[in-house]
Amino acid sequence: MTRLWSAGRLTYLALALSAALSIFPIYWMFVVASRTSDTMGQVPPPFTPGGNLGANIAKLFDNTDAYFLAGLINSAIVASTVTISVVFFSTLAGFAFAKLRFRGRNALLLVIVATMMVPTQLGVIPLYLLMTKLNWNDRLPAVIVPALVTGFGVFMMRQYAGQAVSTELIEAARIDGCNTARIYWNVVLPALRPAAAVLGLLTFMTTWNDFLWPYAVLNDPENPTVQLSLRALSDGYYQDMSQVFTGTAIATLPLLLVFVVFGRQIIGGIMEGAVKA
Repeated sequence: MTRLWSAGRLTYLALALSAALSIFPIYWMFVVASRTSDTMGQVPPPFTPGGNLGANIAKLFDNTDAYFLAGLINSAIVASTVTISVVFFSTLAGFAFAKLRFRGRNALLLVIVATMMVPTQLGVIPLYLLMTKLNWNDRLPAVIVPALVTGFGVFMMRQYAGQAVSTELIEAARIDGCNTARIYWNVVLPALRPAAAVLGLLTFMTTWNDFLWPYAVLNDPENPTVQLSLRALSDGYYQDMSQVFTGTAIATLPLLLVFVVFGRQIIGGIMEGAVKA
């Protein structure tokens, strides 16, 4: 029987150091968010939170240049809608490409994979012109609709469905009288749940942190996403760094919350995929 490699003290030390280096920037962000702007110039800098967090949050939401509350709400709407749509359509298409037989399946999959090779920046101008024709500029549909389906999500779910979903199980469900829609909902989707959780987290993070496309189509300062609100905070001759760090800390909290809530299932999905590979 092969013995598992046991980690030594040096390994644990390296892991602890890596974790500390990864966590410290987030911790420092919350430290500055709880203090005044002159914290940035102190030598040595303080490493403990201050008592100005409440005042900084109140000042942030009262800032009429950033419209931070509107940015949070808009980003929550956009990120949630896009995530649900991407997970649904990606699992549906992944199941079809992996387990259903139809004419042109391989050619269509090749087209979807080819879309992943096109840089996002090349599509900004034609997509902006399309949004102008639809009269969607300065409106959230201009940010939501182009991101409802992604080639990466379809390809990822196709690869996972080919291994996680048994063909015999699908055939047994058909013998029991299930149609394709019911097979997808009752058989395929539960099997794809770990990979769908990983895809959902990646999609939510990408959409929440997206700046380029919202910056191109949302020109109304009263209707921003959270990233545009953070940009407004950092504009101008004078920058209140306490507000910038407070806004960044608040904008980071939804991402941390999503990871905490779905972390176990996400890590389980990653490990399951690694074992199958």
